[in-house]
Amino acid sequence: MEIKRLIVGELNTNCYLTVSNGELAIIDPGGEPGKILEEIKEIKAEPRYIINTHSHPDHTSANQEVKEATGAEILTPKENQEIKVGESALKVIFTPGHTKDSICLLGEGFIFTGDTLFEDGHGRTDLPGGSEQAMEKSLEKLSKIIKPGTVVYPGHGEIFKI
Repeated sequence: MEIKRLIVGELNTNCYLTVSNGELAIIDPGGEPGKILEEIKEIKAEPRYIINTHSHPDHTSANQEVKEATGAEILTPKENQEIKVGESALKVIFTPGHTKDSICLLGEGFIFTGDTLFEDGHGRTDLPGGSEQAMEKSLEKLSKIIKPGTVVYPGHGEIFKI
């Protein structure tokens, strides 16, 4: 799977364009739909899905415009669901804490963590729907799933390796 990061919106959200075998998934289109659509045109892959790691506007605000321009389906992923993008699969891992609906997407050797896990910590839990206790459980769950050497694609900040 090829992964391209775009930094969008006022809160510098990482939006990811993932491509496999001519199919494209857009993860967290959180703003600047024009910028996202320009990159999609350059990639020349069929947009299949829009996936949000959680429902905060800095991760979802370009959903409608990107959907209307590309025809991509906005998914509401379920725990343990496998989302096929071309020949690759992303496994949905439910990770509440930052929000009640937070998820991570696990691929082969990489994971999209939204605002659950950053290189220097985890997402805020003091916003509506947040829970420090739920976050601790989610981080413990991830520690059992993520193997050393896994590349982490967070919702904000730099990409890093475990």
